[in-house]
Amino acid sequence: MSNVLTIFRREFGAYFSTPLAYVFIVIFLALSGAFTFYMGYFFERGQADLQAFFAFHPWLYLIFVPAVSMRLWAEERKGGTIELLMTLPVSTPQVVIGKFLAAWAFVGIALALTFPIWITVNYLGDPDNGVIIAGYLASLIMAGSFLAIGACVSAVTKNQVIAFILAAVIGFLFLTSGLEIVIAFFRGWAPDVVVDVVAGMSFLTHFTSITAGVIDLRDVIFFGSLMAVCLFINVLLVDTRKGA
Repeated sequence: MSNVLTIFRREFGAYFSTPLAYVFIVIFLALSGAFTFYMGYFFERGQADLQAFFAFHPWLYLIFVPAVSMRLWAEERKGGTIELLMTLPVSTPQVVIGKFLAAWAFVGIALALTFPIWITVNYLGDPDNGVIIAGYLASLIMAGSFLAIGACVSAVTKNQVIAFILAAVIGFLFLTSGLEIVIAFFRGWAPDVVVDVVAGMSFLTHFTSITAGVIDLRDVIFFGSLMAVCLFINVLLVDTRKGA
């Protein structure tokens, strides 16, 4: 655990060593506010809740999270520091977990800094804060899933731009797999079991279920399992590259 914390501190500090992290956070906060109060028609709906706020999170993360995860391994490989990192008395799983947790904490800070929107909604009305807390939880674990995917992709290439694009494309596939147009495409030729699997892989389906205030264990297990599988693959990829 001490090795994981060491890697965590190293990576987490690296995010704030350049102005880029602050730019990301400011952009995320600005877009969150704009989407909630303007594109989400908050005042026109006349309802004090954060439904519009959370509805845009999957699409914000589709761009924001790959921008965070693209540097996790691509930067190490491009700079040649991955060899030095792997000579330290730490195991590959410890490095992978430490890097992932640092990135997740960074995204978590950006999410936590949206609390003025929550305060504003409570000032203007009487929202169901239990549902809002569930929404924040869903947003955080979905962000972790995006990050785990991005970490895998980052371990494959030295180019951060390629890592960003691939992570965004894969994330988009996970987001849209539950949409009716996608299900209709598979329903036309695939067996029902395939259709059900594709629909069950949708981030939107599981995320929306939790943000509605219903914390189903199956939704939490889905995101948790996806993160675990992606991190396991991440370890294998790093070990393969290290062996090469």
